[in-house]
Amino acid sequence: MGDDVLASETAEHMVSTPPPAISNTTNVLPLRTRSRRNRSDAWNHFTAEPDSTKKAKCNYCGSLIKYDKGTSAMRAHYTRCKDNPKKDVNKRQKSVSSSTENLEGHICTSPTTPKFDSEAIHNEMVKMFVALEIPFERVDHAAFHNFMSVVQQGFKVPSSIALTHDVLSLWETEKTRLKKFLSQQCQRVCLTIDTWTSSQNLCYMCLTVHFIDNEWKMHKKVLNFSQVTSHSGETMAKTMEQCLNGWGLNRVLSLTVDNASFSDVEILHLKNKLVSWNSLVLNGDFIHMHCCPHVLNLIVEEVLEEIGDSIMRIRAAVWYIRSSPLRFSRFKACVEQQNIECKGFVCLDFETRWNTIYLMLEDALKHQKTFEKLETKDHQYVDELTKEKGVPTCEDWEIVRSILPFLKLFYDATLRISSSTCVTSNMYMFEVLGIGMTIKQMCNSRDERIRLMAKNMKKKYDKYWGNPNNLNMLLLIALVLDPRHKVKFVNWCANQNYNGEEATYLVDKLKSCLNSLFEEYNGGLEVSHTNSKEGGYNDPYGFNKFYQSSECNKFESELTKYLDEALESRGDLDVLNWWKLNSSRFPIVANIARDVLAIPVSTVTSESVFSVGGRVLDSYRSSLPSTTLEALICTQDWLMETSSPLLTNVDFEKIEQEPISSNDVAGLDDD
Repeated sequence: MGDDVLASETAEHMVSTPPPAISNTTNVLPLRTRSRRNRSDAWNHFTAEPDSTKKAKCNYCGSLIKYDKGTSAMRAHYTRCKDNPKKDVNKRQKSVSSSTENLEGHICTSPTTPKFDSEAIHNEMVKMFVALEIPFERVDHAAFHNFMSVVQQGFKVPSSIALTHDVLSLWETEKTRLKKFLSQQCQRVCLTIDTWTSSQNLCYMCLTVHFIDNEWKMHKKVLNFSQVTSHSGETMAKTMEQCLNGWGLNRVLSLTVDNASFSDVEILHLKNKLVSWNSLVLNGDFIHMHCCPHVLNLIVEEVLEEIGDSIMRIRAAVWYIRSSPLRFSRFKACVEQQNIECKGFVCLDFETRWNTIYLMLEDALKHQKTFEKLETKDHQYVDELTKEKGVPTCEDWEIVRSILPFLKLFYDATLRISSSTCVTSNMYMFEVLGIGMTIKQMCNSRDERIRLMAKNMKKKYDKYWGNPNNLNMLLLIALVLDPRHKVKFVNWCANQNYNGEEATYLVDKLKSCLNSLFEEYNGGLEVSHTNSKEGGYNDPYGFNKFYQSSECNKFESELTKYLDEALESRGDLDVLNWWKLNSSRFPIVANIARDVLAIPVSTVTSESVFSVGGRVLDSYRSSLPSTTLEALICTQDWLMETSSPLLTNVDFEKIEQEPISSNDVAGLDDD
């Protein structure tokens, strides 16, 4: 039967006689017509030989292929025939036909077709909503569904409720992973506590852990973001205790808080709890770290308060020229007339952020002559400013010029010590001692105004750092563990900032604490040879004197060796990398450095450290349940290693330079 069919196909191919007409009175096709429609497409590329050998000749290369058992051999030949002009097209068609089973999440089998993994797309979508802080209801929007249908037709977009559950599930997964990482990669942890307020006046506490891993990489991880009944120190201390228990973290080195959150009583309560866990060093005497940028802010406020009227007049002048395009064009015309070589124009400032005030004053001072020229060219400028404090005077410009270097000193120092991605503890006392020396020099200025300002600044400075007893020894040790400084540098700075007796006391206290900390990290091996009535080491011949001597004690000599080596001269030294390379030479000291260098000296990052206002959650996140909010904040931080939760990465040094609309400036009318 098969041979008859093949013979019929061959005959049809050889004879060009048209098939008989189809009857209009029946729905049944003639047998020959049905056979022709079922004929293999291989005959489009071959011609049957006239003899009875059942061979077909390739239309492209002339090869003879047998078809006595079907046309499979013919199809295989023309798809790989070198002379076939449609060879590549046939391959693509075959690839597409082999990958038609890629619907509803099935993985494509064709190597030339991109794989579609529905689960992977779903997981990345959840991470995107977390990282970009996208409201969950946006997933139900028709535009998002249309977008996903174009990206991948087989993907099923979850509902907003399902997305919420997915975020909570991701939070638990990442939390388990982080808990395992902490157990394997950190020795002691350093903590920071920060507070937030929602638009509904609900209080939240954020607990962040800082540590250096086995590869000497710095880490900052948000552990929790929980709602609390109040921002009192007692409430936050209890919340922090519960959080540490949940994470299994009981080896705490330090706690950095702002100057208002925790009182000494609450710090003592927390300290006693950690003592019961046997996790503190140096008896916990230096666990409390003040947020250094907050102290610097207080000092800067004294400066700004003293020159408040001058700042107000210069600020009003800046806001005038930026309030309309016409005013701004007049100002630019004055700039061109003065031939001032200065890139950019004066930026606006925010009264709640003193760094923008400094940047505004710095730019305005460069255009002092331009503002003076504007007084003669634009009478409305004088009229507008006279209604308030008046136009900037020559005295105002001189005051700003004299105080700007000191503002820059605080500005640069705040940026350096408020980083959350690199070591800052070794910079804390470096900045503190340096600022103290500068304020001391200002107190001896010939300018009476500068002297008065410096004395007011020194009162704030002395409150926190003027008394050597108030200095945190762990932060001084961090300075010593920077191979560019060591005890020699501390000794020199102490003599510059304090009188002889105070300087000697400070250095002696530092050495004592450093030796005690070294003994704790050494595990008390120095005393393991002592004679004990409770059954300790028996020393009938008095050999303890030798074992306790510096000649035998290799651990003490390790610390001494580090301190006696020459200082590193490179100013841009990577401290963590230095210790990574030298940890084999100083294993005990390196363990101390690994913990102490992780101490954060700021509770907030540089983007918000200049702000004197409170930080408030936006309206969207304020409306979320506390558990969902915590899941979003923590997961976002864990997925993005250098990110800062809830803080917008605004570069205030690049504030928009174009003039603003007059409608945005209260009290100023357009021209």
